[in-house]
Amino acid sequence: MLENLTQRLSGVIKNLRGQARLSESNIQDALRDVRMALLEADVALPVVKEFIAQVKQAALGQEVIGNLNPGQALIGVVHRELTKLMGEHNDALNLATTPPAVILMAGLQGAGKTTTSGKLAKLLRDQHKKKVLLVSCDIYRPAAIEQLRTLAKQLEIDFFSSDISQKPKDIALAALDFAKRHYHDVLIVDTAGRLAIDEAMMAEIQQLHVALKPIETLFVVDAMTGQDAVNTAKAFGDALPLTGVILTKLDGDARGGAALSVRQITGKPIKFVGVSEKLNGLEAFHPERMASRVLGMGDVLSLIEEAQREVDHGEAEKLAKKMQSGKGFDLNDFKMQIVQMRKMGGMSAMMDKLPAQLSQAASGSKVDDKQINRTEGIINSMTPLERSKPELIKASRKRRIAMGAGVQVMHVNQLLNQFEQMQKMMKMFSKGGMGKLMRGMAGKLPGMGR
Repeated sequence: MLENLTQRLSGVIKNLRGQARLSESNIQDALRDVRMALLEADVALPVVKEFIAQVKQAALGQEVIGNLNPGQALIGVVHRELTKLMGEHNDALNLATTPPAVILMAGLQGAGKTTTSGKLAKLLRDQHKKKVLLVSCDIYRPAAIEQLRTLAKQLEIDFFSSDISQKPKDIALAALDFAKRHYHDVLIVDTAGRLAIDEAMMAEIQQLHVALKPIETLFVVDAMTGQDAVNTAKAFGDALPLTGVILTKLDGDARGGAALSVRQITGKPIKFVGVSEKLNGLEAFHPERMASRVLGMGDVLSLIEEAQREVDHGEAEKLAKKMQSGKGFDLNDFKMQIVQMRKMGGMSAMMDKLPAQLSQAASGSKVDDKQINRTEGIINSMTPLERSKPELIKASRKRRIAMGAGVQVMHVNQLLNQFEQMQKMMKMFSKGGMGKLMRGMAGKLPGMGR
């Protein structure tokens, strides 16, 4: 995500390193490159023009002119202006109303409305302890209602049944009545989309809005549609009193233009972003953190928050005790590390949030989610005894394990070597050799081989 834009902007900063200070001429050259980088990322032209003008004005200010490190000075200015462009702070959902708080989901077909409705329900339940009811008013798309029903069942969230013979308005009002009678905190209403904007769809969702009086009307838009995403958001904003935007598929090949443009064009805040296909892959949108990621500074705060939510603290404590004693670390613990990593979206998702220099260093260590999956498959093919006593695994056992995991014997050997190195590091830690441990960690975690 945003990788090309990050690389281009990093190149602009590097070109300024040899300069003594920021001046009209070197700013002009740098901003020409910034302008090209933003246009290539599919940022809307009016947004680019205004952004470049703001950066130029701020960069030529007195405080920056005297800065002895122009590259750092320009990064600071661009970071501040990018943050302003995307909204400055996170706009949280407004649920301050007599329950149930109604959230109306709007958007075109294929943007990911139904999946996002499920993800949002999970987030509200897990992070905000809300009792949520899901309902689908999409009577046109084949299996739309069943898709949401299946999601709700998978997430163990309440679902209000409907069918294609009913009218969307009747479904919505019946669901609202059910939510009131069963003391739900939030009702999320998934609506019908079309392949393109049309009058019938707009009229229907306007009727739903009047009937439900939602406290939040969220426009769900696919970030991979680039500038079209912004144009569509504007059309929906003209038809509905939108309260916010959810950008989906930011983990795909999105060039990032929608994230940088949609707030400026629509005047509506981006409240959430979809960062993976997994049902926990919805994150609150923080403009300052996104600006940091665009500029290659990483998003360590989000990584820490995710770790606090997803990591099993009981298992982490057990592992810490084993590290302190230097005893008992086995392949079950090795596998637990992999499980915790997967809960956080896998190695590649974690690397995406690291500052560019750390991320590049890790990529030099061949970060590979497939290798992590293979490692888990090999451990799963072992018996409980073999996992707790890896020293028992000799030639015949290796062949059986390799066959069970669908890999070659050399992959089993690689895993056992990795594990042996980890064991040695645990012993270093127990002896107080933290410096040695940190040096040894490079390239020894599952999925990070040199």
